[in-house]
Amino acid sequence: MSQRQDWVLAQLNEWYLFPNLLDTSVSKANYDGVQSYINALVAPARAQNRDRFFTYITSIEEENDLIQNGSNAGFGVRLSYDTQARRVFVVEAFENAPAFAEGIDRGTEILAIGGQTVADIMAANPNNPAGAVSNALGPSEPGVTRELRIRQPDGTESRVSVAKEEYSLDPLSDRYGSLILDNGGTKVGYINLRTFIVDDASRQLRDAFSQFRSQGIEQVILDFRYNGGGLVSVAELLGDLLAADKVGQEFSTTIFRPSKSENNETYNFSSQPQAISAMKIAVIGTNATASASELLPNAFIPYLGQNIAFVGSDTFGKPVGQIARDRSACDDRLRVVAFRSVNRDDNGGYYDGLASVMPRTCAAADDFLVPLGDPREASISAALDFLAGRSCTAIGAADKDGTVQARLPERELMMPSEPSAAQLRIPGLF
Repeated sequence: MSQRQDWVLAQLNEWYLFPNLLDTSVSKANYDGVQSYINALVAPARAQNRDRFFTYITSIEEENDLIQNGSNAGFGVRLSYDTQARRVFVVEAFENAPAFAEGIDRGTEILAIGGQTVADIMAANPNNPAGAVSNALGPSEPGVTRELRIRQPDGTESRVSVAKEEYSLDPLSDRYGSLILDNGGTKVGYINLRTFIVDDASRQLRDAFSQFRSQGIEQVILDFRYNGGGLVSVAELLGDLLAADKVGQEFSTTIFRPSKSENNETYNFSSQPQAISAMKIAVIGTNATASASELLPNAFIPYLGQNIAFVGSDTFGKPVGQIARDRSACDDRLRVVAFRSVNRDDNGGYYDGLASVMPRTCAAADDFLVPLGDPREASISAALDFLAGRSCTAIGAADKDGTVQARLPERELMMPSEPSAAQLRIPGLF
């Protein structure tokens, strides 16, 4: 343990984006784990909202399997919770996973786990009610089985037994990952990208934009509401696919600490055969939207101005990225915050959320009782309104009585206390 902690400290001293916000005075002897030691080292940066659990230790093998194959073990759902109401809902289900096969989908409420109601589980653990539910669902291991009592949006209740299995994380759903919506006679391309982390996202995005190009689409909705980010290379490709008319111009610049400035790099839009020229873009997000999901809309602000809007509720706020530092002898991969990203105009400090830097915003709820991809869903409806030139209420706008509108009431996506590699990158995954 001591040698692993020493290695982590050396890597942070060399690469950490905020070296003046490292507390190197902490004693490793006071911490019985690598992650707890990391948390202590970066505590000053966390206090300034610069590193909110972005620097962490994970498994090389597990993360590589996730990136290359989308491999993960679980029920195959994203869960959100309301602590005050003591309720847990499914907000998304992966079609090739065990929960979906048992009729569990977006809008399904989990009423009880193993005979104990969710309300009682939460009430018995007031300091960490969501963590208690996570623990009741068991570890992310194949074969872990839970008896669930569930309620569907139509009020139907049933009991199902679901066993966790290995399944691949499909970046674009076969049901709603890529759609063409009719917006009053105008064709709108809709992309719901679950994650930037899986390599197969690139192929699926190319296929989707090939269809958009054949239909002459110039308006796009990017639904990133649960997308916690991932591979910058996938964000760059998606930028290329949206910008056939911007080839050669700056997408974004990656900036390291001064001592590592030789690694700074500017990525310019490149030509892709499937690309369209998006004239108007609406980006849907929530507080689970982070990293690459924020980088991409920020990159388009200098080019689209009032023709790009952020829809939903404000994002997490992560204008920084991690690099991987590996110690194969221990299967340790340190994801260390090492760079920040800015757009063509050198803007990118949205640590408090993306809404503050977007030219246009439209406040909208995440209506989890309506299927994703459905134009009737609140956030998609607001996005279509923006694209059509119809009015919307800005995030943080003044209410009629003159008070400032708070963020819309929002459910939190659940995260276990010891998340797997997949759960670290895909918020709410179980």
